[in-house]
Amino acid sequence: MVRVTTGVHAGGHEFISTAHEDQKFGLSVVAPASPDGHGVDGPSPAMAALLAVVARPELRLLGIHSHIGSQILDPAGFEVAARAVLELRADLAARTGVLVDEVDVGGGYGIAYLPGESALDPAHVATDLARAVAEAARDLGTPLPRFSIEPGRAIAGPAGLTLYTVGTVKPVTLADGRVRTYVSVDGGMSDNIRPALYDAQYHAELVGRASTAEPVLARVVGKHCESGDIVVHEVMLPGDVRTGDLLAVPATGAYGRSMASNYNLLTRPPVVAVADGSSRVLVRRETVEDLLALDVG
Repeated sequence: MVRVTTGVHAGGHEFISTAHEDQKFGLSVVAPASPDGHGVDGPSPAMAALLAVVARPELRLLGIHSHIGSQILDPAGFEVAARAVLELRADLAARTGVLVDEVDVGGGYGIAYLPGESALDPAHVATDLARAVAEAARDLGTPLPRFSIEPGRAIAGPAGLTLYTVGTVKPVTLADGRVRTYVSVDGGMSDNIRPALYDAQYHAELVGRASTAEPVLARVVGKHCESGDIVVHEVMLPGDVRTGDLLAVPATGAYGRSMASNYNLLTRPPVVAVADGSSRVLVRRETVEDLLALDVG
């Protein structure tokens, strides 16, 4: 398949918006302007790549792939991108007689990270996307392709949470007179890089014990030597949160463990499956011996 950029700018952060022109992914569907600026100068980079594949007998063109971003909560961008890809597909068929079988419009379906947020509804997205594709195919006079999507985060994200143990608790008086309580935990940017990388927002809850203490404004931070090592930027936690408490951060099943690292040579935590009152270790906890095993001699 050939990946194309449709010009649709979607997603929660510039670094995860992947279909605008000025970045590394895909080939543009926009034809270059002629030197005089009054027309186009040859096929678009996407069309040129498709034509090159068709011209090579040792290659088989399966389809056209588009991915517009990540953590998308407005489905309209998928519809615009799908039409652009179908137009490119029809143009290729008109030029070569080759009508590709499959169109992949990628993923990026947003999930709820904070209380009150709503994830994209799969039935709603599927209905609207199917309608948009059918309309575009009808307008272009081409049969419907096989249609594929990539709902990775929407499946994996809500399935996981991260458990932390509280270390130091430190109240800090801010310039505006408010008090923010820094709650440090035994992990951080090594097991969830997204807050530092994308300013991603997460929630935290005290688990393992009940508390009736008045809530306080808190910031959950990791154990690494970085001021940007923040797990949760702002959250209300019970005022009696203390060393040894357990905090749960939900919706970390996507891009938590898969983006984890040994930053500061911290070992990575285990992955444990929990269901119906029982648990099972899926990925064991790393040890210092695991890290030293890479040393030669």
